[in-house]
Amino acid sequence: MAKTIKQFEESLFTEDDGSKFSKIKDNLIKSFSPSDREKVIEIFIQYSKNGKMLHWREFLLTDIINLVKEDETNYSDFFEWTITKPELTYWGIDGLLKTKGIKAYKTLIELAQNESLPTDVRAKAIKSIAIHSNQPFDRDLPQDPGYWKIENFRIDELLDWQNKAYKQGSGHKEPQIHPTLRNPKTELEKAVSKLDNKLKIERSKQQDLSNPSDWLAIADKNKIEAIEQKWKLPENYLLFLKNYSPINVFIDDEKFFQGLNLYGADTLIKSQNGYSFNAMTSEILTDWPSNYIVIADAGADPYCIDIANITNNDAPIYTSMHGNGKWEFEKYADSFVDFLKDIVE
Repeated sequence: MAKTIKQFEESLFTEDDGSKFSKIKDNLIKSFSPSDREKVIEIFIQYSKNGKMLHWREFLLTDIINLVKEDETNYSDFFEWTITKPELTYWGIDGLLKTKGIKAYKTLIELAQNESLPTDVRAKAIKSIAIHSNQPFDRDLPQDPGYWKIENFRIDELLDWQNKAYKQGSGHKEPQIHPTLRNPKTELEKAVSKLDNKLKIERSKQQDLSNPSDWLAIADKNKIEAIEQKWKLPENYLLFLKNYSPINVFIDDEKFFQGLNLYGADTLIKSQNGYSFNAMTSEILTDWPSNYIVIADAGADPYCIDIANITNNDAPIYTSMHGNGKWEFEKYADSFVDFLKDIVE
């Protein structure tokens, strides 16, 4: 016989095992949220206030937020209460925004300014305002506000925006891509286009344009000039950096230990740190071949292009395991184009 909503409620409030609680909670949502959503929300709200498993008081907030509809102001008082409770403030921010909309901005800006609150809570307030208002207060910062630092907070911008009556923004623009990604003709262009198709799948799963990931975009000219002043790169790889520079590209594939980080023009020079030089001491590391430029790594195992062996506008790729006391390189691909092909296979 199917359990009633009252029986589910009793089970939640008496359960001591977190894993079992999770299953009961999920079954309650599945069984009754379509027909009795308000009652399910009421049960979860009461648990968030009085439930005996303290961590589940917090975890339930995300379920409540998912169940509540936009601008459903009858739940605003609850979320006003959550932001007064240190253990509930972080997720309560999103609930307050969902139920009050623009009317929550003043309260959340006060949270962002409150120096007595944890850094991650203040950062969360700014991040959530940025998303809701389409304003770039989160630009170039980690997607997770838990990694922000106080110096990242754009409080002056927030206050200026507040004084201008909370004008809605246009959001972050997508990185500028080269037209050949959509109409590839050369061998390089076709390999890059296949890689971009692979990355599109990842972008479709999750994307925060304040700090975009898994993009191949046109590089900043100043970054390219700095690279050209430092090295003479094979034409295929230089074109790749100019026209299809990776932005936070991570290839999650079993063939690469811990996945592959593919460097872009923004990170190429500084990513040589720990391989050819020590950034802390400015020391050149003499055990590193000066003709090997690290273009990617898999769990810190480097993948390098050999700029002393350029033929037909390309060069071979070598790799080595790190942490063995010395570098022992072996050829991974005959060319950079072949390296790209291997990534997408």
